Amino acid sequence: MKGPLFYSKILLFGEYGIIKDSKGLSIPYNFYNGALKTSENPSEEAVKSNASLSRFVLYLENLQKEQPELVTFDLEALHKDVACGMYFDSSIPQGYGVGSSGALVAAIYDKYAKHKITVLENLTREKLLQLKNIFAQMESFFHGKSSGLDPLNSYLSIPILINSKDNIEATGIPTQHATGKGAVFLLDSGIVGETAPMVNIFMENLKDKGFRAMLKNQFVKYTDACVENFLHGDMKSLFSNTKKLSKVVLNNFKPMIPEAFHGVWQHGIDTNDYYLKLCGSGGGGYILGFAEDFDKAKKALKDYKLEVVYQF
Repeated sequence: MKGPLFYSKILLFGEYGIIKDSKGLSIPYNFYNGALKTSENPSEEAVKSNASLSRFVLYLENLQKEQPELVTFDLEALHKDVACGMYFDSSIPQGYGVGSSGALVAAIYDKYAKHKITVLENLTREKLLQLKNIFAQMESFFHGKSSGLDPLNSYLSIPILINSKDNIEATGIPTQHATGKGAVFLLDSGIVGETAPMVNIFMENLKDKGFRAMLKNQFVKYTDACVENFLHGDMKSLFSNTKKLSKVVLNNFKPMIPEAFHGVWQHGIDTNDYYLKLCGSGGGGYILGFAEDFDKAKKALKDYKLEVVYQF
């Protein structure tokens, strides 16, 4: 058995901000993917994944009992497949902010949900919100609290524009230029990040009045501007606003940035060779980079592993 592929995602803008109703923009990233599989000779990884799926099934059973109007699954088939050793075979790195649990949630919903909403339907705002809601509840098993956006992106495989918590839509993004000098890229921090502790730090910080004011007046303001600039292909404004956002993050989200990268982050702001921002919840994993001239950024970051996500 081998199921369809579900891809990783990248939240270009909006991490943490979407909790406080900033805009966000999430795009599929096809470099990594995962699929449900069974195998005659499972690897150690597959056995671990299968054990995790067993726990997830119990959680879904409970979810269905508590909220039957939200979602129902073919639990019999799901139990049977997990008992037969089904696992999630994935190249998506865990704890890297590219949606490893999101792809798994999407795969399970796709295969076992009854009356599922499909990509082929006319995806109204109501349907998108309903899906996001289902996915948020499903993914909470992995993170404690989930927005549901990662699985939504993975499931639909289209860019999603978040206008606010209750207002999301499928969107188009400007076409990439294969020969373009500018790039959005991933920088590998070499450290695995944990989502839950980072989100907890953020929630604690929200109790502080000054932090809330900074979020509203700077973080959300620049995030919203970046989303608008990117969607309209206004790259000059995009880099100007990304620089401001990078500064705000360095000054106010230090715990989410691995210590070894504080200097690297500042260097980008000082030289304008690149600007860094969080990818997902931070704390490790990937850091997202923006460069008007990717060759310059590559030279400046020659000691690190970079992957291009988008070229312009």
